[in-house]
Amino acid sequence: MKLLDDLEHELAQLRAKSLQRRRRTAETACAPQVTVDGRDMLAFCSNDYLGLAAHPQVIEALREGASLYGAGSGASHLVSGHGRAHALLEERLGEFMAPQLERARAVYFCTGYMANLAVLSALGLADADIFSESLNHASLIDGCRLARAHVKVYDHGDVEALEQMLAASRAARKLVVTDSVFSMDGDIAPLPQLLALCERHGAWLVVDDAHGFGVLGEHGRGALEHFGLRSPNLVYMGTLGKAAGVGGAFVAAHETVIEWLVQRARPYIYTTAAAPALAHALLRSLDIIAGAEGQARRAQLRLLVGQLDADLHLQCWRRLPSITAIQPVVIGPNQETLDAAAALHEQGLWVPAIRQPTVPPDTARLRVTLSASHTADQVHQLVHALNALENKMS
Repeated sequence: MKLLDDLEHELAQLRAKSLQRRRRTAETACAPQVTVDGRDMLAFCSNDYLGLAAHPQVIEALREGASLYGAGSGASHLVSGHGRAHALLEERLGEFMAPQLERARAVYFCTGYMANLAVLSALGLADADIFSESLNHASLIDGCRLARAHVKVYDHGDVEALEQMLAASRAARKLVVTDSVFSMDGDIAPLPQLLALCERHGAWLVVDDAHGFGVLGEHGRGALEHFGLRSPNLVYMGTLGKAAGVGGAFVAAHETVIEWLVQRARPYIYTTAAAPALAHALLRSLDIIAGAEGQARRAQLRLLVGQLDADLHLQCWRRLPSITAIQPVVIGPNQETLDAAAALHEQGLWVPAIRQPTVPPDTARLRVTLSASHTADQVHQLVHALNALENKMS
């Protein structure tokens, strides 16, 4: 059958370029020590940055939420699926983000991908210009495609080029869209400069803080708190399946922006609401993030990042500079990167190989992610293996 033959041919091309992906099956809870495909592994690949995915209090809150609200919501938020747990979570998230946003309000989404599609399609109408960072996450790129606005891409971190684009724009509405922490590089966008431009040119600054929420800032309010930012021009997206350990995402902004999303964002209006039990569990996660335990876990994560920075000594491979939990090691060729990941796997270390189209050609890398649940001994084991492996393969 020609339709299937065409797909088989394209799959063969992916295999020839060392670009075919493989799923591994985790058999235990998300944690540093996991059982994967029947084998015990030390994992440096999850986004569970604070180690809350298997936190006993969060697990118990999820059980309690299921007993109170059942297994599912049964409908979209605007029909009958908006439960008390959703409402409480949105209220708490709005209060939590209030120091960074004027007249803050929050709305909860099933996923971060959906949240970004919602924001950009609802705000990026035909009379708008969207200015998108070149290394933005796929959800932001797809959100720009879904919007009816004219989209312009500026180079990574190039504030001067963005300023020229904004100055030349005659659009009635302007949106600057950026990741905060870039998921494959680990660096942080120059948000203070971007916000200053947006305020000067009357633009929204849409920030995807998927990898910053819960991790950055004294209280875990993410990149906005990290930089001490506060503005009515900010539209903030934070995910709740990474540092918060559960699932879903939220958008926080001025209450008028949030009401507009509730009324006009199709990815919000036309989908079944997430299980309210998840929202109930997230209330406990938020308590931990905002409290003393959250501060201690962020301090532990910073210590581990410092340890890796001090002890990893690479000659040919390149560790990208990052103060975040994302610590990429760029190798370059696809097959060499796959070989390195396989060699680590043989030693019981689970570190994923990231290749194009996620990253540019010839920049394939090992994406190391650290968690507050890792120990110093575990990070030492990883660093020792990486140092030795680079020496062996070079």
